[in-house]
This record gives sequence, structure tokens and C-alpha cells, in this order.
Amino acid sequence: RSPNESRPVRRSSQNHSTRRFEHVLGFELCVGLVEGNPRPLNQSINLVFRDDQRRRNDHTMTTCQHGSTIMKRIALIVGAGPGLSASLARALAKRALHVVLASRDTSDLRDLASEVGATTIDCDASDRRDMASLFERIDALDGSLEVAVYNASHRVRGPIAELDPVAVEAAISVSGYGAFLMAHHAAKRMLVKNSGTLLFTGASAGVKGFAESAPFAMGKFALRGLCQSLARELHPQGIHVGHIVVDGSIADRSSPDTGHADDMMDPDEIAKAYMALVDQHRSAWTSEIEIRPWVERF
Repeated sequence: RSPNESRPVRRSSQNHSTRRFEHVLGFELCVGLVEGNPRPLNQSINLVFRDDQRRRNDHTMTTCQHGSTIMKRIALIVGAGPGLSASLARALAKRALHVVLASRDTSDLRDLASEVGATTIDCDASDRRDMASLFERIDALDGSLEVAVYNASHRVRGPIAELDPVAVEAAISVSGYGAFLMAHHAAKRMLVKNSGTLLFTGASAGVKGFAESAPFAMGKFALRGLCQSLARELHPQGIHVGHIVVDGSIADRSSPDTGHADDMMDPDEIAKAYMALVDQHRSAWTSEIEIRPWVERF
């Protein structure tokens, strides 16, 4: 071909204002075509190198050139509140994930939701109908569920002969059964694409039972057993399962009296540990970690 001979332009059958995806050799090609003026190949094709989430568990936002978002990536927090959940919501939002905050009463989460652009949904984690409805509403957000965090628990304390059986049943339902419900519904969505991360907030009560704390121990032991079973089932299918043993009291960042106490846990620092699990490469997945203040005895 002579240097002055123009090269033929390969045109798409689709409208040039569209952006389409083709799956080629395990990579997604984001073909950005400008209406009426196709760009040269090296400019019009923006290779989005994802290296397959099933191999890298990469949670980077996927976009076409010019910054248009291809898919909304969703992170769910069940049992959301103003403490650790707030730190998790901020950390997940910084990773360009759309956060869904689920709680029995989300009215006190309005400021947080506004801050991180989250969706709030009232939901009783121990109610199977509420949990089914929660995930139906997540489906309606037209995105992909990438991360689900179970942060709900309910504690009842007292001598075994004096405990209210109804209260104990409720406590175990929240700590154990609710975690199962989240895993059940989240796994259905994640197995379709063989990728995702399920994280569960545990406690030292799930490692050893303390006196006059039988209901909390039962719930947290159930949670830990669930996580061990899930990890063995779902890891080979591309879904990372992590159980985080939080051994200590979490500081209230709004209170100057507890914000810097050595025996209190900084929620932002705990959230960093959760994000480390989210970011882990699949060749080195962690299934359980313990977190505690440096002065905590254990």
C-alpha cells in the first residue's frame, strides 16, 4: 500500500454514538465510537484490563473512555449503624461502590447516606421476608453486587436460669440466622459471575464462650461455623468469604472521651482490615482474622 493511500475504515453495524463490549480472549474491549467520526484504532479502543475478576478479584470501576460508567457496582451492609458500619460505608464508597445500608430503622443514617451517596433500606435481618425484599430492591438498582457485609448482632446477658427464652431466640436469630439469609441471597447473585466478597463481623464470643453470655456465644459460634462452611464451598467458585473476629470495644468517634483511648478500637482502622480482605488476590485469600487493641488481653 502506498504511503498516500488511505486505509479503509472498519465501521460498526451499530450506531456510532453507542459503546459496545466484546469479550475477547478473556478481556473486555470497550469500543468508544464517536458519532460520524470514528477514531483511529489506537484511540477508539480503550482496553479495560480486568484480568477476569474470577482470577484477580479486582474491584476497580469499569468505564468506557470519556468517563461513562458501564455498570453500577454495589456493596451491601446489613446491620448498618453509626459506628463501624459508617467507617465501612465511607471506605467502600471511596472504592467507587454504591453502598446500600440496611437496618431495622435507617432514619438515623440519613446524614451518612447523604455523605456517601448511599441507598437506605429498612430491614429486619432475622426476617426471611424482609431479607428477600431487601435483595429484590438491590436487584432493582440495576447493578452488580460485589461486596456484602453482615454487621448485625444482638446480645442478651444474664445467668442461664434467668434468661428470657424469647429474647434468647431473637438474639440467636439475628447473629446466626440473619447471617445465613444474607449469605443465601448474596451467593445467588455472586455465583452467576463467580466473583464477589462476603464479610461477617464476629466476636471473641465466637471463639470462646464467656460466663453469663450464652446467647451471644451461641449466635457468634453459629456465625463462625457458617463462615467456615461458606469458605470451603464458595472459595473454589470465586467468592471470597471472610470472618472478622472483633475482640474489643469500638470507639465512638463523636466522643472525645473514647476517641483516643488505648483500649478502644478505631472504627476507621478496623475498616481498613475489611478493605484488605476485599482487595486480596485470590491466590492468597484470608478466611478469618482477629483484630484487637494492642493492650487487650486474650
